[in-house]
Amino acid sequence: MADREISIENVLLIEYERLKEEQKTRIGFRDNLIYATLAAMAGVVAATLTSNGDANLLLLLPPASTVLGWTYLANDEKVSAIGRYIRQRLGPKIDPVAGDVFGWEIEHRSDDRRRVRKVLQLVADLGTFCIPACSAIVIYWINGPWWWPFVVVSIVELIVVIGLAIEFVRYADVGVGGDIVTTPDS
Repeated sequence: MADREISIENVLLIEYERLKEEQKTRIGFRDNLIYATLAAMAGVVAATLTSNGDANLLLLLPPASTVLGWTYLANDEKVSAIGRYIRQRLGPKIDPVAGDVFGWEIEHRSDDRRRVRKVLQLVADLGTFCIPACSAIVIYWINGPWWWPFVVVSIVELIVVIGLAIEFVRYADVGVGGDIVTTPDS
């Protein structure tokens, strides 16, 4: 029986290591999406400025920002989901009495400044992926050309960007401590 428990514990520790590796990879990929978004923005703005200011070219920015923003958000959610799984499921399996075998997974979520950091991160995310896209649409609306296909596209793009902004707000997780699990003995 003791060999089986050790074996299960080893498997759970290996699972933890693999999850942390996946989390690390996703964080790197997610963070690089910010640079890709900035490069896409620079490309669209440069193309607009070098084409005699045809503002309709700015309508290329919302799809790029939305695709990259959604990918960023999906990866960020997976990073958070891995942390939740470790805190709620894996830790209690490894140490069913205390359930806090991975203290850092809980500790880094419970400091006093977490809420402020998460709100600022939300502002940065909206400022990176949503506000420039909305600005591009508004600049198009101000400068034209107002051909109906471009106007229709701009309205659809605005709806999609607003949807992305709503998802960023929904996934912001601005609570202090969040989903910390307590055991019946605590």
